[in-house]
Amino acid sequence: MKKSDGNDCCRFRSHPWHGIDIGENAPEIVMTFVEMVPTDTVKYEMDKVSGYLRLDRPQRYSNVVPALYGFIPRTLTGTAVAERCMERTGMTGIRGDGDAMDICILTEKDITHGDILVLARPIGGFRMIDGNDADDKIIAVLHNDAVYGGYKDIADCPEIAIERLKHYFLTYKDLPGEKRQVTIAEIYGKEEAQEIIKRSMADYSDSFPEM
Repeated sequence: MKKSDGNDCCRFRSHPWHGIDIGENAPEIVMTFVEMVPTDTVKYEMDKVSGYLRLDRPQRYSNVVPALYGFIPRTLTGTAVAERCMERTGMTGIRGDGDAMDICILTEKDITHGDILVLARPIGGFRMIDGNDADDKIIAVLHNDAVYGGYKDIADCPEIAIERLKHYFLTYKDLPGEKRQVTIAEIYGKEEAQEIIKRSMADYSDSFPEM
């Protein structure tokens, strides 16, 4: 094996799920890995093994994500998140979807590509259920954004912005001749969003104690 010359750390890319720190101010402000932007007409998704973005599928219909879309590193939608879903909805048999916590980030800026890191401030979220899986979507604003940066809670957002996000998430998995059982059981504000992020951080620690 070749002896290290001390520069090996510069040759490898950190895994965006496991190798990026969520930030010392989480859950109030979180580091976010952006997978998709509003100009994308195909769905990109992080490959869990390599950490690189891969093409998941072309969008079958004309809907595009109306915000930056990605996930919060070192989080997991697992048991604690699923339990919160059942507590709040009264449903049973809900499990976590096993993915990092999804997040949408509102900004006035035209960011033209994903595969980037941005700081975001959560202001609310959607308690989305896909089949029997908890699949929460955290809604955030770009940290210090000139327009959205002043929003403190999801109630401050224009209604049309929330409606566009709802429509996207209720339809983006649809295939011709097939309709997924996707529902948004609750729209919640900043405090609940922070609670969900805390639970997803705990789920991650339980599932990846070595990280």
